Amino acid sequence: MNALDYAKLGADTIMNRFTPEELPPAPRFHYHQGVFLRAVENIYNITGEQKYADYIKAWVDVYVKEDGTCLHAHDFEEFDDMQPGELLIGLYNRTEDDRYKKALDSIIDAAKQHPKNALGGFWHKRFLPNQMWLDSMYMAGMIITRYAIEYNEPYLIKVVHQQMRLMYDNIRNPKTGLLFHAWDDSRQAEWADPETGCSPEHWGRAMGWYAVATAIIGDILPDGNEYKQDFRDVAASIIDALIKYQDKETGLWYQLLDKGDSPDNWLESSCAALFAFAIARAVKAGIVDESYKEYALKAYKGVLSYTEINENNEIALKGVCIGTGVGDEAFYFGRPTQSGDLHGMGAFLLMCTEIYGLE
Repeated sequence: MNALDYAKLGADTIMNRFTPEELPPAPRFHYHQGVFLRAVENIYNITGEQKYADYIKAWVDVYVKEDGTCLHAHDFEEFDDMQPGELLIGLYNRTEDDRYKKALDSIIDAAKQHPKNALGGFWHKRFLPNQMWLDSMYMAGMIITRYAIEYNEPYLIKVVHQQMRLMYDNIRNPKTGLLFHAWDDSRQAEWADPETGCSPEHWGRAMGWYAVATAIIGDILPDGNEYKQDFRDVAASIIDALIKYQDKETGLWYQLLDKGDSPDNWLESSCAALFAFAIARAVKAGIVDESYKEYALKAYKGVLSYTEINENNEIALKGVCIGTGVGDEAFYFGRPTQSGDLHGMGAFLLMCTEIYGLE
């Protein structure tokens, strides 16, 4: 099986298990489904198989009404509920149905009005004042950037670039090059370092979202855009930091990236899938040179070693950390893992669709 075969198997497993309206966490217009379906859209774009586009449309139609209202999106109080809006770009282009554009515009309007810290950084959630989380770089950065390119709103690219730089400049550990999970400019969060405002740990999947977003944006921004090279430079810097912590035996990364020697730490598969995607995308886009291909393929093989295929030809990814907030070392080490959840399957499909053609 090649990487696309694995991607299709993963998509088919979830699509056969859940009707679109049942896709968890139903009923919610949320990134769990959005990340998975965005990867399914990649499969459709590669194969042209209509069932994948049909499933995406059926799920979106559960939540997006004729007037463009998005149901069960919690009034877009967090970027996690805006991320599925990225699906609306492709849907509108394929169908020319105005309700998808109306819904997309409403999400971008919510993003424009989202609260910011004193330096202009988006709060990850409206009820977490001043907190910037790495996750937002993907959850908000991707939909805003793609909207800006699609509908010629260059100001929005400047906004996304500002978020990227605030994170890189304030959350990056200069000793390791890794990024902490979150940052509070006001230093008021219970986890915030009183001097830097950073959270104490480097959590794998959070950094995975940042790596994926910077690699994609550094690729898709038009040549000549004033921010393109900076996204590319940051993506390369992140990848250089990450490969130093790739487990040499398995090709995976640990739950806490820089603490692989701790007996309480463990290898986490979803972050490895995201890192494999980011490195593969960076190689294809010329952000890093061809020699980095080996790190992406080693990670890909490591993630495959964490998959299980049952007698019904259904695939699941094990060793996936459940949804996780910001905490200390013991908090991350103590997080439960799941097999077959959408955190893992979304990351797995993203990885497979990007590794395809690089094998």
